[in-house]
Amino acid sequence: MAVDDLWYLRKRDSVTGERLRSKRHGRGKRWRVRWVDPDTGQARTELFERRADADRHDANMHADISRGQYVDPRAGRLTFKDYADQWRQTLLHRPSTAERTERVIRRHLVPVLGELPIAQIRSSHIRGWVKDRVAKLAPSTLTVVYFGTLVPLFNAAVADKRIGTSPCVGIRLPEIEDAQYYIARPEEVHALHDALPERYRPIVYLAAGCGWRGGEIFGLERDAIDFDAMEVEVRHQLTVVSGRTPYLAPPKTKTSRRANELPTLVANSLRGHLETFRSLPEEIDDETDPRRPIRRPANLVFTRGDGRPIHRADWSYIWRPAVKAAGLPEGFGLRDLRHYFATVLIFGGANVKTVQLAMGHTTPAVTLNTYVGYWPDAVDQTRTLVDSALGCTDVVPTGT
Repeated sequence: MAVDDLWYLRKRDSVTGERLRSKRHGRGKRWRVRWVDPDTGQARTELFERRADADRHDANMHADISRGQYVDPRAGRLTFKDYADQWRQTLLHRPSTAERTERVIRRHLVPVLGELPIAQIRSSHIRGWVKDRVAKLAPSTLTVVYFGTLVPLFNAAVADKRIGTSPCVGIRLPEIEDAQYYIARPEEVHALHDALPERYRPIVYLAAGCGWRGGEIFGLERDAIDFDAMEVEVRHQLTVVSGRTPYLAPPKTKTSRRANELPTLVANSLRGHLETFRSLPEEIDDETDPRRPIRRPANLVFTRGDGRPIHRADWSYIWRPAVKAAGLPEGFGLRDLRHYFATVLIFGGANVKTVQLAMGHTTPAVTLNTYVGYWPDAVDQTRTLVDSALGCTDVVPTGT
């Protein structure tokens, strides 16, 4: 590595002893730093106007190469938008997750950071992005975008040696208030059931009585219901992504593949539905095993009137009028019936593990983080347990 003065030659005047001027004297940047890229063995150069800047760059290159932290300065000239596009295409995501990641980058990251060279993005830019998005996103959504997309993207840029360090350091996000879900009353659940067209009514009881997600309900096949054992099995989910018809995909997590006990109300509703709405198997793509996708006839329990799978765009037009007719809050969805199911178990005395398995959560921690505020009288229960173990006394000890 070396710093060269491009305005002067190494050769000196034979009379004065002064260095001779080069042909480019007074034109362009004067100082050049030379080094060898340790990854490729190729010569690299960078030009500077001031000697101090050139010396600093030379020292940094020397230190980075010595520590094994060298990053080619040219690699960081790629814009955030271009790198983000490259990065997301390498991710091993399900199609629905890939579609969501693309949408997050396009809507929430590119408008603020898109045209900046990735190596020039600093923590101040990220703080500016947070400030810009605060007015547009709920705190919980902003946190998901930050930790779910932005932080991994910059971590990948470091691993790819596009940048030396991630700018996602010392970033403060808005606080997230404890989630408060609207828990429907039993009469509201029944009212919602009655407000739907007859062919869709059992969906309400399946969500409220078994805690199933929407995709699990719409992907339910008739042979997954065992009325003798009073069980219904989650084998897959119906997935909808842009540009293709709905298809069967693996459940959301490994623990989402489960068998739920079938309450009598749900069983009767499903039995009546199967007898009333007889369907013919419909050809559908089955990617439950991503390594061996097939196309096969699926005998779905819930379909549109023409027998085809229910698309989420169609469902919203069916669901919203029923929510309004039942007097439920705007935005009330199948996920809220899933919350209803969880709280029924919790207030019925079910422990965390039971609720986790019934809901198909990945771990008990997910269940606790979601519903910890709904376990009834938690403080009183704790106090009672301690009193039972240590003995209750009416005497309050005084400090000394």
